[in-house]
Amino acid sequence: MVFKIIILGSNSAIPTIKRFPTAQLLNHNDRFFLIDCAEGTQLQLRRYRIRMQRINHILISHLHGDHFFGLIGLISSMHLLGRTKELYVYGPSPLMEILDIQLDASQTELNYPLSFHELHPEQSEQIYEDDMLIITTIPLNHRIPTCGFLFREKQRKRKLKKRITKSLNIPVDEFVKIKEGADFIDASGRVYKNDEITEEAAISRAYAYCSDTGYYEPIIPFIKDVDLLYHEATFMNDKADVAAKKFHSTTVEAATIAKKANVKKLIIGHYSNRYDNLDDLLTETKEVFPNTGIAIDGKSFDV
Repeated sequence: MVFKIIILGSNSAIPTIKRFPTAQLLNHNDRFFLIDCAEGTQLQLRRYRIRMQRINHILISHLHGDHFFGLIGLISSMHLLGRTKELYVYGPSPLMEILDIQLDASQTELNYPLSFHELHPEQSEQIYEDDMLIITTIPLNHRIPTCGFLFREKQRKRKLKKRITKSLNIPVDEFVKIKEGADFIDASGRVYKNDEITEEAAISRAYAYCSDTGYYEPIIPFIKDVDLLYHEATFMNDKADVAAKKFHSTTVEAATIAKKANVKKLIIGHYSNRYDNLDDLLTETKEVFPNTGIAIDGKSFDV
């Protein structure tokens, strides 16, 4: 089952020729979720051949421009390209007012329903659930109300051992009960224990997205043991005082959070424009947390 992150933008506030500001696409079993939507996001979707109409859910972490200035353009393009399917947008309460003003000013009546879900960044809350995935928010420590997002797969049911179940001629209507842990009794009365005819399903996976935040240990319980963590690292460690004033994190701070949370892999991003070569940021992060990758526009990571 696909569970993948595609980096659409990896820079901080100002776009450069090489790096766009923050946006990511999460593909979970061909269900597309857009996480943040900076200026130029729809250009990046086209560049990396991602069909924007497949996106049904857009999550906005906070209302600094480098995380949502591309949203109205994307919403408008979806409209102009004939979208009729409902779009779900999640964000802080002022976001819907901003979108309404932009749509009213341009006299745009969308061809499709836009459903807005208000986030409450000061607390963790479940904002989405389907048959395979749950999304909850993560309160972060930034200059304005900001939240991250935790994407966690539901634990799947046990898998049938097909050769055995076929040889036993188990009725199809028994499959659900067996997958849920029931034993099977054949026509002669013999009991087949559940672990004889099933095997463990793949372990559920989790991705945590921690956008703009200062060093903030209260997030550790939310992200503990996740398979993949994205944590901003705007500055190198020699700029720790600058990071603290701006409520951002350094490479060492991001790595320290990853280490304390026992995550399997870390991705850093949201780089200050002062860094043209990102190798030094990656090297410094790996000194604390070796299993670190670096967000680069167009790069993908499997969860």
